Amino acid sequence: MSEARKILVTSALPYANGSIHLGHMLEYIQTDMWVRFQKLRGNQCVYVCADDAHGSAIMLRAEKEGITPEQLIANVQAEHSADFADFLVDFDNFYSTHSDENRELAELIYTRLHDAGHIATRSVTQYFDPEKGMFLADRFIKGTCPKCGAEDQYGDNCEKCGATYEPTELKDPRSAISGATPVLKDSKHFFFKLPDFETMLKEWTRGGALQDSVANKIAEWLDSGLQEWDISRDAPYFGFEIPGEPGKYFYVWLDAPIGYMASFQNLCKRRPELSFEAFWSKDSSAELYHFIGKDIINFHTLFWPAMLDGAGFRKPTAVNVHGYLTVNGQKMSKSRGTFIKARTYLEHLNPEYLRYYYASKLGRGVDDLDLNLEDFVQKVNSDLVGKVVNIASRCAGFIHKGNGGVMVDANPEPELWAAFQTAAPGIADAYEARDFARAMREIMHLADRANAWIADKAPWALNKVEGKQAEVQEICALGINLFRQLVIFLKPVLPNLAAAAERFLNVEPLSWSDHAAPLANHSLNAFTPLMTRIEPAKIDAMIEASKEDLAAQATEAVAQGNGELIKEPLAPEINFDAFAAVDLRIALIEKAEFVEGADKLLRLTLDIGDAKRNVFSGIKSAYPEPSKLEGRLTLYVANLAPRKMKFGLSEGMVLAAGPGGSEIYLLSPDAGAKPGQRVM
Repeated sequence: MSEARKILVTSALPYANGSIHLGHMLEYIQTDMWVRFQKLRGNQCVYVCADDAHGSAIMLRAEKEGITPEQLIANVQAEHSADFADFLVDFDNFYSTHSDENRELAELIYTRLHDAGHIATRSVTQYFDPEKGMFLADRFIKGTCPKCGAEDQYGDNCEKCGATYEPTELKDPRSAISGATPVLKDSKHFFFKLPDFETMLKEWTRGGALQDSVANKIAEWLDSGLQEWDISRDAPYFGFEIPGEPGKYFYVWLDAPIGYMASFQNLCKRRPELSFEAFWSKDSSAELYHFIGKDIINFHTLFWPAMLDGAGFRKPTAVNVHGYLTVNGQKMSKSRGTFIKARTYLEHLNPEYLRYYYASKLGRGVDDLDLNLEDFVQKVNSDLVGKVVNIASRCAGFIHKGNGGVMVDANPEPELWAAFQTAAPGIADAYEARDFARAMREIMHLADRANAWIADKAPWALNKVEGKQAEVQEICALGINLFRQLVIFLKPVLPNLAAAAERFLNVEPLSWSDHAAPLANHSLNAFTPLMTRIEPAKIDAMIEASKEDLAAQATEAVAQGNGELIKEPLAPEINFDAFAAVDLRIALIEKAEFVEGADKLLRLTLDIGDAKRNVFSGIKSAYPEPSKLEGRLTLYVANLAPRKMKFGLSEGMVLAAGPGGSEIYLLSPDAGAKPGQRVM
């Protein structure tokens, strides 16, 4: 038998400023299943995580709530820990980036980078809030758009016309925190010289650590030239001070990934068999895997490996990237009740339902995963209750009634038993490759074969035939052994079901290698239902509990960063003639794509019947995969004067509604509409 592997695994750190929702859980469940598989195989696999506890947003929220940042992050950590535990996510350590270990490691890494010449300093001019006494990030500045005159726009992009600009170009700027008029002020900032590591990054990102599509995306950034990374923020700021630089703090994204190291170091203090150096030194033979979402790949595949390399630590073995979660084919929505918090789900449904559904959909790629609630109910009820649990419920009663609960030593269908044995390596390979969907397909194929064989043998009918009772015991003994095989294969996904099955089977906790030998002359415990069907009414109740008032959302916008509610006044009245002058047309979105260098814009190519138009629209946050918009009809203002932008000419405007952020919805016509039709 080969020597056990030493593996350290992390998930991205949840921000200590809000609740965990089902989109977050996609990542933690995926990681947990992979870790449980490794442990089931006998490998030394350690899973650590932490709350990301620093930054201006946390400082401002704590101030608003009248508590210290430390109190806020402690409250959120307790909530997060309970949600993860109840979803059966089994961290070896769930810690916080606001820790002594993280401070010491951040200072060590910074000092090593500084001493090696990888830190630069220069003056930066930013807006400063004289009332609050703090520099303002772009999201904390609001004013009038310099292009179209729309009021109440953020410091880098106009959500009305889609224009991008520098914060200093805003008219009548004000602080979104205090309302004060900001002033320009210079400050010394510290920069990590990322270009120093360009050669190393080009080799590492193409060396098998990344999925091909991720490596291709990183190559675009590498080919366009790396920029130095601003790693400092000025006081007031909740975080760690830069050594020897009073009033200067590490930017939250510098110490956040170091939180992986800090959480593991904290665990080593309680687990003497673990060595920090054995996992993090430059010559470490251990494996290191990060599981992350595709929205933070730049931090984990450029900044992070460069920081580690420059500071004398090992780089990740692999960074495993996944897509976003959609619900019923659309982005999660508070108004539709599909923005579902982890706790809301847990109040209505068994966590293993979701764990299995995610597993059945998760492949190796970065595609988004859709939680189709109708399919969710059907798949769980059919696969888990109708196939897997059904085998045990069909066979257990005959063994208890006919043989005192003792399984006989028999294998009446060697070919079927052999098929299960033959399938095991392929299922293990699928788990290892994080192709959970393939593993679930193969497992359910085996469950189908077992059920078909039992149905063909029909022990319930055979038991009524005189002299056939011994054959019934043989059939049911094999049925229970096949059920046990399925439980072993599913244990990384369904740990509670596995534990209940182990109690019924009267066995010690199962390991992967147990699949090789059947139970024989073995006493079973009484069978009790291992899993019940999902009741559609519970889905409806969960959706209702997740809904928020759409009208309230439409009239109240949340100021990003501090949660302050701002009432949005109605625009000045216009007369009917002005309204009738708007040429509103049906447009077909032929192409939708990202705009290089723009944080919020998508470029849309529109077919309006007799012409093609190019439009820049500030809807990127709501449509992270723009190609999914292609082929869709939308409403288009055709006679809006073209506007020259830094990215090109925008010829008109598409219509959308919503409070902003991910909650933006392109307006679409009813069925039957044709491109070019005038709406009014």
